[in-house]
Amino acid sequence: MIKNKFLISCALALVGCFASYAEPKYVFYFIGDGMGFNHVLNAQLYMTDVLGSKDTLTMYKMPVMSAQRTHSFSSRVTDSAAAGTALATGHKTRNGMLGMGPDTVAVNSIAKVLFDRGWGVGLVTTDGIDDATPGAFYTHVKNRGERMQIGKDLADSGFQFAAGAGLAKARDKKGKKTELLDYFAKQGVEVFYGSEGLQKEADRMLVLSADTVNTWSIGYTIDSIPGAMKLKDMTDAGIRQLMRVSPEKFFMMVEGGGIDHAGHSNDGGTIVREVLDFDQSLRRAYDFYLKHPEETLIVVTADHETGGMSVGSNVTKYSMRTPRIAAQKISKEAFSDHIKSFVGDSQEHNWQEMEDFMKEKLGWGVTFQPSEKQTAELAGMFEQMMSGRDLADQKTLYATFDGFTARVFEILNQDAGFGFASLHHTGATVPVFAVGVGAEKFTSISDNTDIPRRILSVALDMPVADVPL
Repeated sequence: MIKNKFLISCALALVGCFASYAEPKYVFYFIGDGMGFNHVLNAQLYMTDVLGSKDTLTMYKMPVMSAQRTHSFSSRVTDSAAAGTALATGHKTRNGMLGMGPDTVAVNSIAKVLFDRGWGVGLVTTDGIDDATPGAFYTHVKNRGERMQIGKDLADSGFQFAAGAGLAKARDKKGKKTELLDYFAKQGVEVFYGSEGLQKEADRMLVLSADTVNTWSIGYTIDSIPGAMKLKDMTDAGIRQLMRVSPEKFFMMVEGGGIDHAGHSNDGGTIVREVLDFDQSLRRAYDFYLKHPEETLIVVTADHETGGMSVGSNVTKYSMRTPRIAAQKISKEAFSDHIKSFVGDSQEHNWQEMEDFMKEKLGWGVTFQPSEKQTAELAGMFEQMMSGRDLADQKTLYATFDGFTARVFEILNQDAGFGFASLHHTGATVPVFAVGVGAEKFTSISDNTDIPRRILSVALDMPVADVPL
């Protein structure tokens, strides 16, 4: 009898986590680019084992935890454009295409459908605001590389808030300004820059990290770039703006793009920090939900998994050593850039200098103790590189790493317990989390095209089969 009462109490508590109103006024859609189940679990282990937290990730606080399949129309392994299109519009398409079906017929996103019904709309990303995932919510192009058209489509969208790293075609290859920003101005969009720009107000506003030709990312959390915008601040700014211009109802998409970039690099320590940063941003929306529990829906998922990340490696076997990356203060990309500066300058650099740098930035010989064999191997590779003899490069989607850097991070990852199957996307299922009004619609394992249809079904209070997608 006591056991039955306990089960009934748990069931009632779970039901209580789902708001009872017929439809929400506020919908948050969080997309962790490249974020698989193990990316999330490794971040939780870091919170517990390294940060000493007794709390859980915000994602894990949500009563709904499920999964979705990510394949595209053309491949079992999707790219970000096809995955973004599926998550935004409810339609499969070919890899590389945005906002249209495989027959090149344009399809509307849930952001467009809601906007046309009077909802405010905001889009936030740590990547370029004209990149694949955010672009899927407003553009219709055959090739995700059509960045000028994608940028103009954002200006034409009418959406009240957008924030990201930059616009690829705001400047040409020589750094000269193009017509694009003038086009935004003609459409009534005020463009601001950096953290100060997030504090501005306008009827329609676009906030970019900086007015430069480097538009692909705001940078990794682990690199602590001075003055860089932070995803949590971008999320706060989006909420403020939408509550100001459309307080009755709004839709907001937030993408954590650095998870994918670090996944392509097979950089476990950076992945963990990016997931934690994404979760901190999610906390902003979750706090909003706690203030408006009967009016808010939050859905969290990923467009695909990147890297084939594991929890445990051939080195750690039946254990994890997450504290090994506690002292990592630099991303694999920034580390590689430093190595390239060694090779490129006129000064002589020795192995001791390199070891000191690795001790400072990676905890080499502090939180992680390399074996004599590993030290000798790396010292030999370093001397070979410094003498001008080439090492095989490791090429990924966003970066090319010298062989020395690739080996350093391979050793570090394996010793911490992070294994990787690929430098690319994989076809693995990805997590789905939900809380709030209609969250119960996300309990079953789904296809990525189901997610936006269910969101729209809740937002418009109609059967999934009847949503206008």
